[in-house]
Amino acid sequence: MKLSSVQTGIAGEYFVAAELSRRGYVASITLRNTRGIDILASNADATKSVGIQVKTCQASKPDWMMNRKAEADLAENLFYVFVCLPATGEPAFYVVPRRDVATYVRESHQTWLATPGRKGQSHRDTDMRRFKDQEGKFRDRWDLLGLDEPACLTSGCSRRRGR
Repeated sequence: MKLSSVQTGIAGEYFVAAELSRRGYVASITLRNTRGIDILASNADATKSVGIQVKTCQASKPDWMMNRKAEADLAENLFYVFVCLPATGEPAFYVVPRRDVATYVRESHQTWLATPGRKGQSHRDTDMRRFKDQEGKFRDRWDLLGLDEPACLTSGCSRRRGR
């Protein structure tokens, strides 16, 4: 059974929130009017938090359509969690820092524009972008969220940690 795009998106958000909770994090799904963030996640003691935007496809292939806004590299603590929601079986999660998504969609779109179409014609620019992780580099990379790292609560602790 094929879900509507709205149902697919909602299912993806709840699967991500459930997976975060299963891993011991606090996950709160935001209201629909929270721009660019679907889930706020933090470690158990709330000393570290991240914003997550969820993108879900109904397939087993790691390939998602996005729009031009994905090229914006906004902040360090924003992430995408891409979800593959196959017809049967468990969902697959791809955790990607926003900066990596921005770089990938910007560069791959420029490559697509520079490559001739099937009949040799130039591609026309569009707002649509595509993110792929065919090598599985970001599959189940929950560690990239940085929520397991110790919090730095005292002044000067970044120097003690070698930064």
